[in-house]
Amino acid sequence: MKKSLMAVALLSGVVATGAAYADDDDCNVPMASWQPRQAVQKMAEAQGWSVRRIKTDDGCYEIDGSDAQGREIEVTVDPGTLAIVETEYDDEGNRPDMNTAPAGTVAPPDSGLFTPGSKPGVVVE
Repeated sequence: MKKSLMAVALLSGVVATGAAYADDDDCNVPMASWQPRQAVQKMAEAQGWSVRRIKTDDGCYEIDGSDAQGREIEVTVDPGTLAIVETEYDDEGNRPDMNTAPAGTVAPPDSGLFTPGSKPGVVVE
């Protein structure tokens, strides 16, 4: 009984470890089914991207470049279908969808906390 229980526990641990090492953004496409790099380049240009580099990583194509707005991007592409697996923006702070105001366009609150030369005060109740 103890041996079978230990075997089940050991097998569970091995399966769980394998699942932990599996990466969701890996592409599992046989090399014979890969689209050529020129097709990746054309797909990127159709998106309005400027391509600096196309490389392979974890069985996927990875495009380094900039998007149509000039933001630095890193795009993971399925090599068989050319479907976008993941898009990362290297310059997260400058994304227009982050809803941030440019520096100097919004006045600080009139609480005295941001007044130059003043010390912030704390009230404990």
